[in-house]
Amino acid sequence: MTTEKPVSAPAGEAYETDVIIVGAGPVGLFAVFELGLLDLKCHVVDVLDRPGGQCAELYPEKPIYDIPGLPVVTGQGLTDALMQQIAPFKPTFHLQQMAESLERLPDGKFKLRTELGTTITASVLVLAAGGGSFVPRKPKIDGLDAFEGTSVHYAVRQMERFRGRDIVIAGGGDSALDWTLYLQPIAKSTTLIHRRDDFRAAPHSVAQMRKLVAEGKVRLEISDLKGVTGADGQITAINCHTKEKGAYDIACNELLAFYGLTMKLGPIADFGLNLNENLIPVDTEKFQTSEPGIFAIGDINTYPGKLKLILSGFHEGALMAQAAFKIARPGERLVFLYTTSSTDLQKKLGVS
Repeated sequence: MTTEKPVSAPAGEAYETDVIIVGAGPVGLFAVFELGLLDLKCHVVDVLDRPGGQCAELYPEKPIYDIPGLPVVTGQGLTDALMQQIAPFKPTFHLQQMAESLERLPDGKFKLRTELGTTITASVLVLAAGGGSFVPRKPKIDGLDAFEGTSVHYAVRQMERFRGRDIVIAGGGDSALDWTLYLQPIAKSTTLIHRRDDFRAAPHSVAQMRKLVAEGKVRLEISDLKGVTGADGQITAINCHTKEKGAYDIACNELLAFYGLTMKLGPIADFGLNLNENLIPVDTEKFQTSEPGIFAIGDINTYPGKLKLILSGFHEGALMAQAAFKIARPGERLVFLYTTSSTDLQKKLGVS
């Protein structure tokens, strides 16, 4: 069951808090938890309209198998669990806003401004923005935007949306092959279109797809996607072209285009941090950047031995929180406690 989308704070106003987190993906959300255990209040900024980052945006129903203690969980399921976990700490979300500029104030605090004029002042800034802001690469087809969100899609939010539909999936990578395999059993018809008979997906997925093609359950078209036909937001066919066949149409009512993502670090690149190929170098004790008080956790950072795994980001968030406390509460003593034995922490979590 999907957690209700949190209310975004009014844009264009000024806020103060202990920690600003840029990025509401799994790593950013878990950072709220670790910081909350230390009584540090968080404001979370994200360009998307809901928490979850790429997990919720790109593969909300795709299973993830490498989260400790969860043999299998979907991207949306993981997001829902993290939102439930951080609920006792009442973070403030600023959604559909991109972090635009950063200023170091005379008292040492940071003032972050978003593109909508929201300002947030805090002692600590945590960058958990994954690979930065990301947008799907779209087919170069005129007028495609008129069908986007209704019958042209770049992500699958709910598989049931495609039950009994004639779908065309465009692309040759893991996403295209995965969703061909996942949606074929529920779709009325499934066609995979790619410009060449060579795929960048996992060999096992390619083998499964070719088996379904041989069984007549999936139609494979090695062709160029040239356009779409339809009206009022609803496509009725895609327009294809090959040297052998020339121009021809494939009837359908749903097009799912998986051509990958364009990653952009965005305004974070202008925050005055040392960068290494659009990644932010950090130490492995605190995961602090070249700028004191600014931390980077998750896929946005780099260090020797870095693994781009969600579980690695969780570890980075835990160590970051310990260091952030010393900056946000310079006059207080940090006592390390365990949630299993500390009644104080259990009260914070509402489980005592």
